[in-house]
Amino acid sequence: NMTKNSVVYSFGIGDDASFDMSLIEKYNLIIHAFDPTPKSIEWVNNQGFSNLFVMHNYGLAAFDGTASLNPPENPDHVSYTILERPSTRVKAISVPVKRLRTIMNELGHNHIDILKMDIEGAEYEVIDDVIKSDIRPQQILVEFHHRFPGVGIQKTRNSINKLRSYGYMLYSIKNEEYCFIQDFS
Repeated sequence: NMTKNSVVYSFGIGDDASFDMSLIEKYNLIIHAFDPTPKSIEWVNNQGFSNLFVMHNYGLAAFDGTASLNPPENPDHVSYTILERPSTRVKAISVPVKRLRTIMNELGHNHIDILKMDIEGAEYEVIDDVIKSDIRPQQILVEFHHRFPGVGIQKTRNSINKLRSYGYMLYSIKNEEYCFIQDFS
């Protein structure tokens, strides 16, 4: 039931927009892409993407303001995290972040068809904030980061249970990517 008018938010692009490009190709819809990290912004700017790929240079969090992101240990990698990473803390960067409700208000959307999040550990607090804000995307695609030090699988289980009791069904797991859909049963 996707159309060219469907609303898709894709958080955490890094250097891979294949998911976004396939949706643009198939449905000719606008992708709202979000990534506050310098490497990702530079990568996107160098791709010559169609103007249906709209890049926003800020991130998603459970608050509006500024977040400190710790860089990857391997400088060739692209993913920064809001979680503790003692080895790279000295090189942390400050980036603008916004709550999902704030973003929807600013972009003038009253619903989301697909919410995709690969936000390097911030997903747990964001899921709580989405539920608290009573936002109900048709589909939520989230990469959980329980493998990160100090996170653990229980945190992911808790988020899955919260989404289930909020009316979502887990319909697919691939590696650490979990896909939820509104459960109308």
